[in-house]
Amino acid sequence: MSKEKLTSSHTAGPLRKLQVQLKSDNLADYQLPVGEQLLPLNPLLGQKITLHAMNKIQCIHCGRITKKSFNQGYCYPCFTRLAQCDLCIVKPELCHYHKGTCREPEWGEQFCMQRHIVYLANSSGVKVGITRTSQIPVRWIDQGAIQALPIFNVASRQLSGFIEQIFRQEVSDKTNWRALLKGDVQPVDLPAIRDQLFSHFTEQVQTLQNKYGIQAVQPLSNNDETDIHYPVNIYPVKITSFNFDKTPAVSGILQGIKGQYLILDTGVLNIRKFAGYHVEVTI
Repeated sequence: MSKEKLTSSHTAGPLRKLQVQLKSDNLADYQLPVGEQLLPLNPLLGQKITLHAMNKIQCIHCGRITKKSFNQGYCYPCFTRLAQCDLCIVKPELCHYHKGTCREPEWGEQFCMQRHIVYLANSSGVKVGITRTSQIPVRWIDQGAIQALPIFNVASRQLSGFIEQIFRQEVSDKTNWRALLKGDVQPVDLPAIRDQLFSHFTEQVQTLQNKYGIQAVQPLSNNDETDIHYPVNIYPVKITSFNFDKTPAVSGILQGIKGQYLILDTGVLNIRKFAGYHVEVTI
């Protein structure tokens, strides 16, 4: 990874997705990885920040320099070869590990053939989602959820996809990123929605339990909801999205961070989308 570094107010190198942890007061605390530097973002609220793309993209997996980024940071060979870039990552019900056709069986064992959580979250309205148990609460914060509630603990990624597929007949599995960034999402009663879904889809869930075993598909009826707060001073009224491919220099007052977005007074920037882009960051 690049070690480009200029001065105390300048840092340069390839971007990675925002790193975050949930503090004891339920506030998301963000850091921006730039090269080997981790730039704390929460203390920068209200300050001017400039990110200048340096016309260089580096694959986040193999380090190859590439003219175009695929799937949020990969070169084309990695995009076509890696299991983490396969279609079943976005549609886990299509997992084909059991058929012996996984692109990387060892990777599949480590990441897919592990216990997963199916959850309800409220980011731009109620949605159903899945994640590995080790990715809680990071996954919820990456999606900008203000509330989240685990509702199933299952034995594999594919099983979590089966549950998600059932529940999305009633609940979306998508996030409206514009609504998320406007900050007008209202709290909802996630436990009540969980109970309604459990009641509505009892037969379908039992069918999965009968096929895969009760231990493999475990409903979670008594888990606590997690509330999440974000470091945002001002939410934008109108959403303008920056794209380094069209606008190499992005500058403005940092008004907030939510999900994987920097909210500036001039527009918003999805950091994850531009993973691998070499940028110069000036505070």
